[in-house]
Formats: sequence, C-alpha cells, structure tokens
Amino acid sequence: MKELFASTCLAAAMLTFGNPAQAADCGDVTIASMNWQSAEVLASLDRFILNEGYGCNAEIIQGDTVPTITSMTEKGQPDIAPEGWVDLLPDVVNAGVANGKLVVASTVLTDGAVQGWWMPKYLADAHPDIKTIDDVLKHPELFPDPEDKSKGAIHNGPQGWGGTVVTAQFYKAYGGEAANFTLVDTGSAAGLDGSIAKAYERKEGWVGYYWAPTALLGKYDMVKLDYGVPHDAAEWKRCNTVADCPDPKKNEWPKDTVQTLVTKAFSERAGADVMGYLNKRAWSNDTVNKLMAWMTDNQASGDDGAKHFLEENEAMWKEWVSPEAAEKIKAAL
Repeated sequence: MKELFASTCLAAAMLTFGNPAQAADCGDVTIASMNWQSAEVLASLDRFILNEGYGCNAEIIQGDTVPTITSMTEKGQPDIAPEGWVDLLPDVVNAGVANGKLVVASTVLTDGAVQGWWMPKYLADAHPDIKTIDDVLKHPELFPDPEDKSKGAIHNGPQGWGGTVVTAQFYKAYGGEAANFTLVDTGSAAGLDGSIAKAYERKEGWVGYYWAPTALLGKYDMVKLDYGVPHDAAEWKRCNTVADCPDPKKNEWPKDTVQTLVTKAFSERAGADVMGYLNKRAWSNDTVNKLMAWMTDNQASGDDGAKHFLEENEAMWKEWVSPEAAEKIKAAL
C-alpha cells in the first residue's frame, strides 16, 4: 500500500511539473495527524488532495490536540491541524488568532463533536414518545439491567473519562435511582462498545453514554436523547462536570467545536486555491461514522480510508476543490 501511494504521488508530481507557480505557492507542508481514527483519516485525506490536486509536498507528522496547537502558535509548526478540538484550549486558540499566529479554516465537523445519552433507533422507532432522558426514565422495563431485570440500566463509560463523570452527574440530576434505574459501569471502552453490540444484535433495550463521530455509530444506528432543558454554562462548570458535586441540575450537554487550524505563515504562502480547499472541506458526523465503520471492518489505515472516501464520495469532495484539482485527484485514484 505504501509503495502504491508513493508511486501515485510521484505520478501526480510529474503531471503538475508544468505548473511551477502552483507548487511554489504550496511547497513543503506539515500536517498533524492526531491519535484517533477520524483525525487520522482526515490528515491522510488532506495530504492526498494537497499533493495530488495542488502540487504540494505534504507530509504527516504525529500530534495531539494540546501540544500541536500550542506548537503552531509558538513555533509556527506544523502548518495544518485538520481536526482541532478548539474548545479544549480556547485561550490558546483565541490568542493565536489575535496575535497573527493562527488562522481558522473550516469547521470540519459540521454537526460538532457530540456526546450524550443514546438509544437504538429500532427502539426509538417502536416508541416514538421517548425523546428525552426524562421519557426514558419513565420506562425502566424497556431498558432492563443485565444483572437485575426488575430494574432499568444506564450504561456508563469507564473511569477516567470526562463523559463518565457527566453521565454519573446526569444520573443524579435526572433522578435515575428514584426511577428504578441502576448506573452500570461497563469497565472499559471495549466493554461499553460490547454492551451496545450485544443489545443491537439481540434487538434489546439499551440506553447510555456515547459520542460521535465514531465507527460504532457508523455500524449501529443510534438516536441521541434530548435533555429537556437548555444549556447552562455556569451550572455545567459548577457541578455537571465535577464528580463529587452533590447537587447537579438537569442540563444540556454542549457540542464541541472542531475546526481546521493553519498557521498564519502557511495561509499566506499556500495560495488562494489551497486555502479555498481548507476553508470548504467539511463533513457530517454521519459521513465520518460510516467511513470509520468501513475502516474498522476492513482494518484500514488512514491512507486506505482517504482513498475509499474519495472513490465513494466524488460529488461531495468536488465541491471543496477547484475543477483543475478535481481532475488531477480523479486521475490519481
């Protein structure tokens, strides 16, 4: 696969040799690939499109949210963070933009990164009256505890996750215990995934914590529950995210903003076409969920996933690139 990808890049470079101005505008590019699947495939997608479509010499380096974005503001490297979870360090991002170090390109996840409580779609279809957490808690019989069928169960993530803390606080705030529900510690990410897979394959009731985009939600069709109240940022900070806070209130789980960040220096030398691509390139959680599910089922790398996406979603990605770049990308696949 690596040899095939390298030969494809070489062929594209030969095709674009006749346009040195385009290559000179873009030049060498460093792209940060974070250590999770959606970020990995997006970095590979950007490398492929920039190299094949725009004559860049892009390479991927390994990164993570905080060190990568901090390095971009302090050292001007890497050039691009395709999947920047900017809500994790808003002060750094805002200062970087204000000080002329960073430029925000697309909001790459158009739905935002979503966390919350989910239930299987087959159950939501069978019970259209169940739309909120409060609705679920009226029906413990539909979501039986695997260890005690007389009770309902809310499935939580493993200890150490922020989402696990919030779910435990929501269990208190919405009165889960009084509604005859238990809070189930699934023990690990694999345990949480396994509980969903088991319920789905048996068409049984299940409700609990999960998030998107993820491969699992690309494989199993789930519906996120509504919270019944608007988001209260002060209450979220005071108690919903604090494990030992005794009196959490009902609240809406906020979405995380996920944006593509580039260094100011790169934005100025890349050229209008390259920045046009980075400003337009965005996809929905449903698209990413399905792509990651394909990657997981096929044990595919980020490079494999990028090429699969390009082969299967031409109408989508052609809207992101110039007509000239689109022809070169098609020829390289």
